[in-house]
Amino acid sequence: MTDTAQGRKGDEVKSAARVLEVLELLGQDGARLSLAEMASAMAVPKSSLHAVLRTMQGRRWVDVDPSGTRYSLGLKALLTGTAYLAGDDVASLAGPVLDTLAEETGEAVHLGRLDGTHIVYLAKRESRHALRMYSAVGRRLPAHATALGKAVLSQLDPAEVQRRLTWPLEKLTPDTVVDPDAFLAELAEARLRGWAVDDGENAVDVRCVAVPLGVAPDGGDAVGCSAPRSRMGDERIEEVARAVSEAAHSLTMLLKRLGQH
Repeated sequence: MTDTAQGRKGDEVKSAARVLEVLELLGQDGARLSLAEMASAMAVPKSSLHAVLRTMQGRRWVDVDPSGTRYSLGLKALLTGTAYLAGDDVASLAGPVLDTLAEETGEAVHLGRLDGTHIVYLAKRESRHALRMYSAVGRRLPAHATALGKAVLSQLDPAEVQRRLTWPLEKLTPDTVVDPDAFLAELAEARLRGWAVDDGENAVDVRCVAVPLGVAPDGGDAVGCSAPRSRMGDERIEEVARAVSEAAHSLTMLLKRLGQH
């Protein structure tokens, strides 16, 4: 069952909650699931879930494969997600800033937002190099293993970080920092210098530098730049951090004019 499903309130409308659970379940890494798999994950009868899926399919919120057995998100989900980005002030204003940062560094650039225990990519600019890391708008990654996530978490009180994250932390690579004391110490260091680092903690041999934009009531945003270790050595990481800091400052100033941060 999803984190959101586990945290449902008793006064939710059951049918509406079930539709949202379906969307959240299918939205996890482009999942294609059978009726039985979904019913098991949601702990609901297959008969009632099938009726929900049939309605959602008719309205194009979910698709079913040619065999009629596996479900995935439909076109309406994409259209709604695109509308979210178009209406989001941070994502809308970030475009020119991200373009400049990508041009200056030549590397992949991301805008991310904290969502519970994960960071979600809201925008991306590709690296100019042939060797690139995989990422996509809408992708969710554990916040503790990303520079974007750590940048936002570094702005929170340690007790709030302890409350927000799921312990023990998941070890995505051999370099992922999962020891609580070491992780909190890393956040403290990031807070002092103004930027966070992911040193092969989410993807092997990929480094990322990120700077927070500010803290919203339900999370916060950050700008980051990623590259293979072969192009992001210790000297260059300082150079990239300065460029990311300037970009984050520019975007923060734009948002302050709109009263967003």
